[in-house]
Amino acid sequence: MDIYESDLPGVGKKHEVELEGDARLVIITHNTGKRELYRKESADADGEKVAELSDRLARTVGTILEGAYFQPVETKQVETLLSDETLIEWYNVDDDAELVGQSLAESRVRERTGVSVVAIQRDDDVLSPPEPDTVIEAGDTVVVVGERENCQTFESMVSGDEA
Repeated sequence: MDIYESDLPGVGKKHEVELEGDARLVIITHNTGKRELYRKESADADGEKVAELSDRLARTVGTILEGAYFQPVETKQVETLLSDETLIEWYNVDDDAELVGQSLAESRVRERTGVSVVAIQRDDDVLSPPEPDTVIEAGDTVVVVGERENCQTFESMVSGDEA
C-alpha cells in the first residue's frame, strides 16, 4: 500500500491511499480542519465524494479506525505513530514475561530499552502515570512511548518469548 501526499495551495493537503485493485481513497485536509473523503476507481479517474467531516469528527473517526476504542481481533500490540520513528504502543504482558513481578523501578525499562511507560491498564483500572513502585502483572496492558527499535526491545521483555 502506498500513500501519496501533495500540497493544495490555499486549500491544504491531499493524501491518496492505494486500495485493493486500482482504487484509491482520497483525503483532502483543508487548512480549516475540514476533511473531504473521495473514492476513485483508478488513479486517473474522477473521485466520488464519500463524506465531509469537521476537524473534531475526523479526529474521532480516526481514533476509532486506529482501534483505540475497540480491537476487533485480539492482538499482542497496538501501534500509533507520533512521527516516522516515534510510536505509542500497547503491549499485553504474557504470564511468563521477564517483567512479571517487577516494579517499574526494579525493571529499569527506560534505561534498558529507551521507552517510557506512560500507562498500565489492569482489568478495568488505568494507572496513568504509573508510579516507580508499580509492579507489572501478567495480563496487564502496558502503554509505552519510544522509537520503533526501542519498542521492539521492550516487546521481548513482555512477550515471554526467549530472545
